[in-house]
Amino acid sequence: MAGYKGHIAGATVFGGAYLAALGYAFSVDAAYRQFTALEQVGYPLALLALALLFGLWPDVDTDSKGQEIFYSIFFAVDLFLVVTEQFRAAAYLGLVAVLLVLSTHRGWTHTWWAMVLVPSPLLILPYLHVPGRPLVGLPFYGAAVVGYLSHLVVDRLW
Repeated sequence: MAGYKGHIAGATVFGGAYLAALGYAFSVDAAYRQFTALEQVGYPLALLALALLFGLWPDVDTDSKGQEIFYSIFFAVDLFLVVTEQFRAAAYLGLVAVLLVLSTHRGWTHTWWAMVLVPSPLLILPYLHVPGRPLVGLPFYGAAVVGYLSHLVVDRLW
């Protein structure tokens, strides 16, 4: 089993390949060459960050660097939700966080179906909230799936 450094390295390789494939796909179509300088830097960084985070995600069910990172994010988001009085959303987030630590390591978080389903909010929520651009979340979903895939592949190799 690889440690978090191995998973970060794997997610970097897989994420880099994903960015290269997107870069090539978008360079072919002239409509996508109209990105601002901020978008040309920000989108690839956001996609790589998602790939790295999801490269650590499957180990959120055990004492790991991934668990530290994600539970820090969960805490910050939950605190924001409580301060802004969005108690229902805060309760759902808390429920998800508790369910993650109740599962066994290498349980459902290390499955291929979880790789497709866990990042699905990155695809579904933009689809629902930005009806004029229904596929706006697709690159982010793809980055998360690629990062998740890197974790599963690295675990299988080591």
